[in-house]
Amino acid sequence: MGGFVTLEDVKKRYRMGEVEIMAADGIDFQINQGEFAVVVGPSGAGKTTVLNILGGMDTASEGRVIVDGQDITSYSQKQLTAYRRDDIGFVFQFYNLIPNLTALENVELALQICKDPMDAREVLEEVGLGARLNNFPAQLSGGEQQRVSIARALAKNPKANHLYTVWQLMYDVWQALSADETIALLEEVLAEGAFQKQAAPHIQKAIPWTIEQLRAGQEFPSNISWSKL
Repeated sequence: MGGFVTLEDVKKRYRMGEVEIMAADGIDFQINQGEFAVVVGPSGAGKTTVLNILGGMDTASEGRVIVDGQDITSYSQKQLTAYRRDDIGFVFQFYNLIPNLTALENVELALQICKDPMDAREVLEEVGLGARLNNFPAQLSGGEQQRVSIARALAKNPKANHLYTVWQLMYDVWQALSADETIALLEEVLAEGAFQKQAAPHIQKAIPWTIEQLRAGQEFPSNISWSKL
């Protein structure tokens, strides 16, 4: 039985003038439903390319990408738009907030096209921005802008948050907050919130394990060995 996500011999070529660049060369992996997966590698290894293809923001030159039984490499642009809108939650490295909208409005805007979104105000309060709902991005610190971006991805409530963004969400939370604040947020938002209600056993084990690591003064784990949990 295949994984919930399967990449089969995925290749991506870019052409710059007469030069052809192979950004991804024969990528194969599977991710089971409910698993955490972290893509690691040196700069230029193709991590962003692979995640962009998986997220429907780019297309593969060759190979197949199967998500929940559907080969997204055969999707039209219209189908990819629906896939990004309904099935994927993104936390962007540079936030991509709309500058003339408040924190609340940035989250609410994304939810207007979602099928089953969470309440924007509640999610922003859960990430510690209850007092900053009406502030514009320029009035927020970098960490606060990151939390708006995190809230926007969480509030979409997409089925594919657990594909590759949950761990990135947790890592981004850790970067934006102190260790104590991260622990509190993981406990309140992930361990008790909407994620936990639909979480697979891997997630249910990973969250308390991560909290334990942070409490012990460890760095946020870049990966998890499930055999140790």
